[in-house]
Formats: sequence, structure tokens, C-alpha cells
Amino acid sequence: MPDVLDSTTNSTAWNLAPSIPSAPPGFRSGFVAIVGRPNVGKSTLMNQLVGQKIAITSPVAQTTRNRLRGILTTPEAQIIFVDTPGIHKPHHQLGKVLVKNAQIAIRSVDVVLFVVDSSTDAGGGDRFVVELLSQAKVPVILGLNKADRQSQGEGEENRDQALADRLDQTYTTLAQPYEWPMVKFSALTGDGLDDVLKSLIDRLEPGPYYYPPDLVTDQPERFIMGELIREQILLLTREEVPHSVAVAIDRVEEDTTITRVLATINVERDSQKGILIGKGGSLLKAIGTAAREQMQKLIAGKVYLELFVRVQPRWRQSPTNLADFGYRIEE
Repeated sequence: MPDVLDSTTNSTAWNLAPSIPSAPPGFRSGFVAIVGRPNVGKSTLMNQLVGQKIAITSPVAQTTRNRLRGILTTPEAQIIFVDTPGIHKPHHQLGKVLVKNAQIAIRSVDVVLFVVDSSTDAGGGDRFVVELLSQAKVPVILGLNKADRQSQGEGEENRDQALADRLDQTYTTLAQPYEWPMVKFSALTGDGLDDVLKSLIDRLEPGPYYYPPDLVTDQPERFIMGELIREQILLLTREEVPHSVAVAIDRVEEDTTITRVLATINVERDSQKGILIGKGGSLLKAIGTAAREQMQKLIAGKVYLELFVRVQPRWRQSPTNLADFGYRIEE
């Protein structure tokens, strides 16, 4: 559904510098994989650390599908964060690709930040990730996210310190056999993130700038645009629809006054297509309006967004469809 709206938000996220400077003496750099179970706040954490929204977030588990790189450059270091799909037991070919890519990321970085939801007890999913990381040959830091929720639980005004300590102890038990350091923080509020950065930088080796200092991601705008559309689908639909969606950016046309974006939302069943379109096209219009507003923040200009919905039966089980939609096992 086409829509146009003025944007007054400025952004310099994709300002590509013409060259990469030489690093000063003592400068550190490296790649950090953010891993953990689905829905523990990995994407929210990366967005907070780089200071720019580059990864989509939602209450729906398994939001992240691609290894997305966020870049943070400080006077002392450059950290390239790799936000990985949540590690889980896969139920289809797409899930297998996502988990395999997360495992590859663990083997190809300099440091692993293992993020857990510290507002709940450590569970079997966390222990499964620990088993994978126990074989890693790089430093691992255990990050206790959602610390802000330890003191306020659902249906309770306050949770006492003893309960918070007990929750922390369930994760200490995981980390102690491997002598992994632990750092506690809230990706939502930003509390404790200075400690996270210090722990990471301390474990990086001296190195060069890998990217221009003002770059915050190496992903192209088209990819981010597709993810912004998918984020609104995650937020506005329920049940099986969010996980059955793949977004393809068909065309981006830019001129001096407006950027025109044509995109296709692929689903697996006719019923899902009907849900996405909504009565009289109402839901598709709502998805387009919200996604367009986010795109305008991304490019700091007007966006005209037109969305189409197409049925691609069982695309999550098809290696060909997965490749067409950008879901490949990464090397």
C-alpha cells in the first residue's frame, strides 16, 4: 500500500568514509559474537552498544535470522559485533540454517559474549549453549541481561535481593567450571554496558581498524529495509504468521526528493496472505506505514513504500527458496 510521509529525523549511520585510517598505538580490534537462546535480548544489546538501530527486535522468539554485524569504534578499540540467530532445536530447514550459522560464528570470532535472561533461572536451553561454547577456543564472557527485571517481576511490586542472588547463582553454576567471567547489565536501560565494553576490550588483541570509524554496520540499506518490514510483521501479527514470512526488496529508486521502495512479503499459505492483508487491506497498510516511518529514519528522507504479498508454499523447507531469500549457511 503506497504511502508518503515527511521525515525530520537525521541519520549518519550509512555515511561511508572514503578510507580507513591507521590505528594509533595500543589500539585493539576484533570480532565479538553475541550468542544465546532466542529472545534473550541479543539484538537490543547490539543496538544499544552501537548507538543505532540496525537489528530488529520484537517479543517473538527467533527474530534474528542473519548474522548481522554492528560496528562500535571508540578511541581505544573497534569492536565488530556479530548478532547471531537464537540457538534452539530446529524444526525445519530454515531453523537448521540459522543454528548452523550461529555455530559457525562461534568458531570465527575473537570473543564470545554469551547472553542469558537473568530474570529467570538458567534452563536446559542455556545448558545446551554452554555445551557448544565449552568447545570454543576463544574467550567467553557470560552476560546476564535483563537485570532491571530481577527487581520487578510479573504480578509483583518487588522481588527481594535474595531472589535476585538465587537467580544469579544458577548462572554462576554454569560459568564456574569454565572460569568464564560474568557481567550483569540491562540492554533495555543501558545500565552496566560500560562494564560489558571494558570486559570485551580487555580480551581483544591489538589490531587495526577493520572498517571506517563512522560506520555502524556492513549491511546494505536494502537488507535493513527488508528487516524493518519484517519487524512490523512480527509486531502486528500473531501465531504462525511471523515465522512464515520472508521479505524481498524488489526495487529501490532514489531521486533528489524521495526514495521509492517496492517489496514483496512471501508467506507459505493463502490463509497467511489473507491475515497479512487484513480487512480492506487495513493490516498491510498499517505494516507499510510503520515500516516506512522507520525507513525514513534510516535514510533521513522521504520514502514511498509499496508492499505486495505472495504465496510461496513451504519456502522454509526449500533450499532454493531459502537461497533466493538470502538464507544460506555462511562460511
